[in-house]
Amino acid sequence: MTAPLQFTGERFVPGDANAKGEMWYEHWHRYHYVLPLVTGKSVLDVACGEGYGSALMSRHAAQVTGVDISPEAIAHGREAYAARSNLKLIEASCTTLPFDAAMFDRVVSFETIEHIHPQAEFLDEIRRVLKPDGVLILSCPNKAEYSDKRGFSNEFHVKELYRAELDALLSPRFAHKRWLSQRNAFVSLIAPEEPAAGGESLTVSQTASDQPAPALPALYDMVVAGNDAAVITALPLRVSVFSDAEEWAYGDYQATYQKYLKHANAELELRARCEALSAEVEALLAASAATMAPTAAPTTAATAVPTMAPVASVTPPPSSDSWWSRIFK
Repeated sequence: MTAPLQFTGERFVPGDANAKGEMWYEHWHRYHYVLPLVTGKSVLDVACGEGYGSALMSRHAAQVTGVDISPEAIAHGREAYAARSNLKLIEASCTTLPFDAAMFDRVVSFETIEHIHPQAEFLDEIRRVLKPDGVLILSCPNKAEYSDKRGFSNEFHVKELYRAELDALLSPRFAHKRWLSQRNAFVSLIAPEEPAAGGESLTVSQTASDQPAPALPALYDMVVAGNDAAVITALPLRVSVFSDAEEWAYGDYQATYQKYLKHANAELELRARCEALSAEVEALLAASAATMAPTAAPTTAATAVPTMAPVASVTPPPSSDSWWSRIFK
């Protein structure tokens, strides 16, 4: 039995306590989305990690081959998904794929290209192993939204791409492309109980809720690309909403918001107490200054020596719970 695969942040590891939240939705949604596109096809999953997505696709595809450069990930996947007879997992580099030309109907590669420097060579290999009417399904972070806008840096990404840069890499190799956008968002879901034949994506602003607003920009660019126009045009692309039965994100939002309200109310109470204590101190200082004021004394023509009244003891205010009372108790 292989050792448990450690989650480092570089690869998604299903079931790991740290592999949850936004990444859980993002990774699983991509593979569920492409199931209609790979049904009955021979599929290559490049940079498959431990193979969870390859295993999912193997339930619908004719044959799935997953490749990853990590021997630990491949060993883990071979054991975890041994029951999938139409799934093979192979240790290999994405820039030197160990396959003959024109072997696969579909090549899937999610969140790979940003992890490597030889990006052109990677896409050349994909084109080589795809059949003439084959389709590439690829995703990667949109640098403008993923990093620039959020001021975020992923230590495992060596070269992120803007949309135009990704398009420039794809265009010399794939004549036809259709683009998709992926990002997590807080949504309201309305759906028929039976399988829906269609869908829509609606975006409005809270400041003008009766008017449509531009769709949220892609956090991740997804693209289907190939060199057969008819095949690319016929692909059943669709709007897709992905949720979890446990409603983890919504539950986490509610718990976090309740904690925020608790701390916000506690801060307001502390501010009010501080203001009351400050006023108490000011009043006490004013009273003390009044009792220490110099008292006029009889003088002679020769001398005039001022006298000071004796210092009176400071009496705390009547409130037994006042700041001053607690000091002098």
